[in-house]
Amino acid sequence: MIRTMGVAVVVLAAGVAASGAEGRENGSPSAFTLGLVQKELRTGLSQAEVVERLGSPNILTRDAGGHEAWVYDRVASDVEVSGGSVGVGGVGSAAGSSVAGLLGFSAGRRSEKARSSQRTLTVVVRFSAAGAVESFTWHHSRF
Repeated sequence: MIRTMGVAVVVLAAGVAASGAEGRENGSPSAFTLGLVQKELRTGLSQAEVVERLGSPNILTRDAGGHEAWVYDRVASDVEVSGGSVGVGGVGSAAGSSVAGLLGFSAGRRSEKARSSQRTLTVVVRFSAAGAVESFTWHHSRF
């Protein structure tokens, strides 16, 4: 005879955040953030150095003069879920092998709240004809 036992799993999610979940494409655990861009990007860097520091761009364009511009476009979603429940229960007593009585009472209340927001970061890196960083700009928003 085979008996199976049911298992109940309760998962509580609180503050699940995707802040920088995208990370850098080159496998580094660091998140692609405005702080990272400001720390790592400098005029005069080569294209190879930019890829090492920030990863691969999403978009690559050329202007009429043949100068390249790289666009890094990142979107992160933050989800915060909070919930709770309250319950009360009771069981009577048993004596020997016979059950003297069984009494039960159960009451509960459950509530959950979820809040989500999104963050965007767009970075545009412009290169000179020689392939060095000439300038860079960014736009950061949260909604």
